[in-house]
Amino acid sequence: MPIRNLDKIFRPRRVAVVGASQRPLSVGQTVFQNLVSGGFSGEVYPVNPRHSVLDGHPCYQSVLDLPEPVDLAVICTPAQTIPDVIQQCGTAGIRGIVILSAGFRETGAAGKERELQVLSIARQFSGMRIIGPNCLGIMAPYVNLNASFATDMPLTGNIAFISQSGALCTAVLDWALQEKVGFSHFVSVGNMLDVGIADLIDYFALDPQTKSIILYVESITEARQFMSAARAFTKHKPIIAYKAGRFQESAKAASSHTGAMAGVDAVYEAAFARAGIVRVFELDDLFDCAELLARHRPPRGERLAILTNAGGPGVMCTDALLERKGVLASLSEETIEQLNRVLPPAWSHGNPLDILGDALPERFGKALEIILVDSQVDGVLVVLSPQAMTDPTGAADAVIKAAKLTSKPILTSWMGGGKVLEGITRLTAAGIPTYNTPEQAVRAFMYLVTYARNREFLYETPRAMPLHYLLDRPHLRELADAALLEGRDILSECTSKTLLEAYGIPVNRTVVARSAEEAVQLSQQMGRPVVLKVYSEQITHKTDVGGVELDLFDDREIREAYARIMQRVKESRPDADVEGVTVQRMVSEPEGHELILGVKRDPVFGMVLLVGAGGTSAELYQDRALELPPLNERLARHTLESLRSWPLLNGYRGRPPVNLDQLIEVLIRLSYFVADFPQIVELDINPLMVTPRNSVALDARIVVDRTQREKSSRPYSQLAIRPYPDEFTKSVTLKDGTLVRLRPIQPEDEDKWHELLRGCSPESIRARFRFTFQGTTHDMATRFCFIDYDREIAIVAERVDDPTGELIGVGRMVADADHQEAEYAVLVGDRWQGQGLGSMLTDFCLEVCRTWGVKRIVAETAPDNRRMLELFRKRGFSKENTHSTDTILLMKNLDTSSF
Repeated sequence: MPIRNLDKIFRPRRVAVVGASQRPLSVGQTVFQNLVSGGFSGEVYPVNPRHSVLDGHPCYQSVLDLPEPVDLAVICTPAQTIPDVIQQCGTAGIRGIVILSAGFRETGAAGKERELQVLSIARQFSGMRIIGPNCLGIMAPYVNLNASFATDMPLTGNIAFISQSGALCTAVLDWALQEKVGFSHFVSVGNMLDVGIADLIDYFALDPQTKSIILYVESITEARQFMSAARAFTKHKPIIAYKAGRFQESAKAASSHTGAMAGVDAVYEAAFARAGIVRVFELDDLFDCAELLARHRPPRGERLAILTNAGGPGVMCTDALLERKGVLASLSEETIEQLNRVLPPAWSHGNPLDILGDALPERFGKALEIILVDSQVDGVLVVLSPQAMTDPTGAADAVIKAAKLTSKPILTSWMGGGKVLEGITRLTAAGIPTYNTPEQAVRAFMYLVTYARNREFLYETPRAMPLHYLLDRPHLRELADAALLEGRDILSECTSKTLLEAYGIPVNRTVVARSAEEAVQLSQQMGRPVVLKVYSEQITHKTDVGGVELDLFDDREIREAYARIMQRVKESRPDADVEGVTVQRMVSEPEGHELILGVKRDPVFGMVLLVGAGGTSAELYQDRALELPPLNERLARHTLESLRSWPLLNGYRGRPPVNLDQLIEVLIRLSYFVADFPQIVELDINPLMVTPRNSVALDARIVVDRTQREKSSRPYSQLAIRPYPDEFTKSVTLKDGTLVRLRPIQPEDEDKWHELLRGCSPESIRARFRFTFQGTTHDMATRFCFIDYDREIAIVAERVDDPTGELIGVGRMVADADHQEAEYAVLVGDRWQGQGLGSMLTDFCLEVCRTWGVKRIVAETAPDNRRMLELFRKRGFSKENTHSTDTILLMKNLDTSSF
């Protein structure tokens, strides 16, 4: 229940402070005073059996004695009292709880047991939501609610701050008051017994005052919910995150502080990027970045123009920009010509634009207006150095005037002290971000670029990959079960390759020889030269023990190589049970490259894919990229492009590129494999030989947890992102005999989605969307084709007999974060109306909603849309009262008891 009853916490009408006190500087006294003197308009009831009156307010023995129903209880009593207090709150009908008290799982086993006891009691009361325990509390400035033991209320603003560190909250709050940074909400989450970060992201997504979120993260729990909530939020608003515990030692410190294990930093980096989150590495950047992203639309590109009245700062900016892989804008010839007309001859005639130390405000303004018009400029940084003839305040006014004429981001750095203070004040008041140093400004611009890159990348239409054959999943399941029955935690190379080959990943065939003579015979059958590798369950890195012999051509070489392997392994690993060797064809490709493909189960984010430079030196070069499955064409290509060795794969200095299409297909198929095989703990394909012709797995190793299937009944619980739900696929026949496949939409369908809407009349468009439009855009398509299958789904109707897979209709369901209710809408192409397709889509979508566990489905239609009204009437929808005269709201409760 991600957001259910969170209004009870953040918008309560009445609040009880359990453990309210008159003892100076105690938590109970601080919280009570914050509420009664902070401007909160609701009732505040102190609860403490030791007092009858507290600061002139009647004090109650228990929450059961309160005179009126209460929305929120803020609990400040010792940890051992909390279970009884929660029981009383539940009995009293209180559904919003904030537990400030420490003494839970952060203290050890006894505290963890107490925390579980509290959770067990809370679950007895439907809808009870708890923030904490072990937290600073929460603040909602717009309703003057300070339910914390921080002494100051933050200013109102548009940033929601969520922190796993209470101590950091107080420091940030003190800084924010000094810098006049405001907040919509301020939350210390503590141990996250119930309400977690994902719940808060979903809640703040619906809050009109929240334009951005700042996260201070030490560890993530419930990664699937976190990724789903973050991806939904960042479609429209930015999230900025600071992840503590980046290194092993600091991660251990973070773990002991929060009572939860911290994840591996590289995996967090991949997860944040996939969710569209902007990550910062300096606390100083958190709020600058949040304010900047909340106030400005992301730039259309990454090309920065630098305008300055001094050469040195321009060079500093350029260095900072290139160090962060930014792009220095190339000014167009037209822009150069216009600048020549208004600037003195000695100006720099390029970017950075040094308009010289004697620049007056008018020169700043004219130059800025000209470069802002240049289509090759995506943003501008204006740097002022106070010199003898400089007017910092006038220059600021000129920048403010120019900024009103553009939507491109403008950043400023007025370097100096007292002389530039008034200019900085005016820029800040006008909403133009200004920074103490040029480097800070460049860093801020690159955060803008990162947000824009993430959003563009996440919603870039992938190319449909023509996978050569469909996966026979029942057969694959049989193979996997047979592999698990071997009883090994590390599957043999032969078994590992058999599984990979079943998923369409090309492998170099490998067989086991238990003697030198058998190795000779097998090599004759498969063709020479061959490779021999030691075959032992105990030996993973065969090269390390001298267990590999390459390029063997004749019988004598093979026999001698077999003997050498046995002797070396006996000396290196006398404890190992050696069963023989594996034999496979020697693959030597002068135009080939060795890669490593890997999979590892991360304790936080589940399955993580790795691709990088491979071979025996893979760990030395550390050229790798991580990505969360599932993958599509664009994600797979982006992962490869992020490697330092990408130029080698794409063709370098006259060498041909590798077969990228097949390599991308291998990555996609590997993501299918790990989605279908939850028992995988680790997987290595090293090396994967990639050439201009093909990709072949030369060696493979899979480590499994054979008990994994019994650990979770949730589908794809090993993944942080729900894969394509191909279980929701069905074939139907229209009245005219046309065979149609109903299936979930996917990003690759964007072009076909555009075609579907182009074939609809204005009347059909209006009936579906409640308004008309001239044409569809990519931005529109991202809302309907790029979806999170955990919270929304669209079922398309695809013609089976059409070679392009024409889409002729679509039904769409969007569930709320709690999966209590889903909105439904349907569109059928004009040519296909009257064939029963709308009814088929609706019935199938209702079936999907029941499978989801959705309790209620709602739909809207126009009063004169008789066909849709009749469709909904036949399926038991009822009309709901609405103030609108041009819309009818229909609702149906669903029976999900059998699912």
